[in-house]
Amino acid sequence: MALSRRVTDAWWLSALPMLAFFLLPVVVLFFQTTPAKVLASLAMPQVYQALAVSLKTTLVSLALMLLLGTPVAFLLGRYKFRFKNLVETLVDLPTLLPPSVAGLALLLAFGRNGPLGSILARWGITLAFTPAAVIMAQIFIASPYYIRAASVGFGNIDQETIQSAELDGAGGWEVFRYIVLPLAQYALISGGLMSWARALGEFGATILFAGNFIGRTQTMPLAIYLGFESNLDVALTLSVILVIISCASLLLIRLIAGKVSATAESTEVRKSR
Repeated sequence: MALSRRVTDAWWLSALPMLAFFLLPVVVLFFQTTPAKVLASLAMPQVYQALAVSLKTTLVSLALMLLLGTPVAFLLGRYKFRFKNLVETLVDLPTLLPPSVAGLALLLAFGRNGPLGSILARWGITLAFTPAAVIMAQIFIASPYYIRAASVGFGNIDQETIQSAELDGAGGWEVFRYIVLPLAQYALISGGLMSWARALGEFGATILFAGNFIGRTQTMPLAIYLGFESNLDVALTLSVILVIISCASLLLIRLIAGKVSATAESTEVRKSR
């Protein structure tokens, strides 16, 4: 027991430098402002406009990620098929691409001179440097987090449960709606939260594809970048808001993960009996 305690203490001492490296910048950030300054800055047009643009666009992008990403997640989680590794690589690619590369790629594809953008331009539809471009950049960067989490949730559903529902006469949509979705709900919620938080912090792809127009495409990260040069209070206020949102999202994800673990353990206990 004494040896184990000494080993644990040694590992803690080894871990402290990295933990301090994570903690120190966040603590210093909060000490650079006060709650009164944050509240006062919220009344500034640049702050509340950036906050409004971020909330509106991320809510739309989250809805589209749930709508369009769920079929992909179900396919990856429930089926084995040829070239599955290639599809998984394609889904994960945006998480590893530098955001500036993603933004440039989106601009070249959907800009007025791009292969798809030029077709849309004939119909009078412009995507680049509009709120739609903000949403597309957020979806491109953040949706893999939802798809990955959802696919794991779908993949953990016992096949016997689905087969039992089918034997009772349930159709494909009924099985998905009443069996699959409830059983995978925690994975879907945690993946959605993770993707939403990532979309909220998206910067590189957005500034290249959507620009930095106040009140239209300027999200909170873009306003922080501009505020760092012109008004530090704006940058500090929005940074504090993003840190709080990120911490709250992570705590919710941890709570959901705990519920998933508890549910899985109770299921295993029932099966063993």
